[in-house]
Amino acid sequence: MMTDKEGWKDLPKGAVSIKSSQDYKTGDWGIEKPEFDYDRCTRCNLCSFFCPDGSIILNEEGYPEVDLYHCKGCGICAKECPSSTITMVSNK
Repeated sequence: MMTDKEGWKDLPKGAVSIKSSQDYKTGDWGIEKPEFDYDRCTRCNLCSFFCPDGSIILNEEGYPEVDLYHCKGCGICAKECPSSTITMVSNK
């Protein structure tokens, strides 16, 4: 059994972690990050719904913003966006 002091790297092979990127800053190793075109955004919130790590939040105006400390750059948000609002760009 893991203690709170152990991290995901200490898990044995084949184990499943119940932690998410909200528990670890993962944004420093992603190759790409999402970039939003607010002129095309319909504020449907599907990008936030499909984000596996909860890294997309809505700002005060209802537009999505990404938490780059926890975004892994997987691109699911861009693929699921029905209005092609999100483009994945280099994180470097």
